[in-house]
Amino acid sequence: MDFWTFVGHYWWLAFPIMGVAGGFARRWELGARSRHKRRLEILQAKAALKAAEPPKQVASASEPRPITKPSPTQPQLEKLFSEHDAVTARWLDYELDVAKLIAFPTISDGRQPLTAAFLRAKKTADRLRPATAKAHLTDAELAAYAGAVTDYEVAFDVAEREARRLKDSDFSETERKRLATAQQLLSVAVDGAATPAERQVAYRRVREELDGLIVVSDDAITVLEEKVALPLTERAADSPTPDTPDR
Repeated sequence: MDFWTFVGHYWWLAFPIMGVAGGFARRWELGARSRHKRRLEILQAKAALKAAEPPKQVASASEPRPITKPSPTQPQLEKLFSEHDAVTARWLDYELDVAKLIAFPTISDGRQPLTAAFLRAKKTADRLRPATAKAHLTDAELAAYAGAVTDYEVAFDVAEREARRLKDSDFSETERKRLATAQQLLSVAVDGAATPAERQVAYRRVREELDGLIVVSDDAITVLEEKVALPLTERAADSPTPDTPDR
């Protein structure tokens, strides 16, 4: 039977095939959008933490220091900034650690109500955060930011407890097996005793098992790749230099 005869008899197969292809395409597009959104959130969080670090100042005896009137809210803002940054650091500890994302996958799943509530609280706190602790705020503005930071911390505490309680229970049996396989392969990928080829194969398998299952940001992948490559560097540094034969 030639090709056109086959098409003439089985033209109806085109419809289910197109439906399946469309489903895969939609799933890939949603995953790409989610990863892009989470990457932007991580970049913003890392930038906020970096901006919160005190700048290095070089004292100069020849230049007089300008006399400025400190903001009456500066001590309160510094305390709020510290609390705000502490919660963000706890969140990034999950978002940048693939092992933790596998162990507690719902902490990064915006479809989970408590995780979604935390992400909303994070956006509100980030939006209300002043540019610097020296900013002059009204009592209402300071109260709004303080309330947002409290809501942010409470929302993360609740989402974290729920993620640790649920673990992978919201996933199907097949999906749980994939997560378990990814966790086992991850231990090989970062094992300094494994060969470079074994680590690279394990790393690729981890990516395959997690694809479409949980959201892993590009930054988390970068951190993982650095861990996979680190044993290579350490092994090269520890290996003895071969003796040069006498001439």
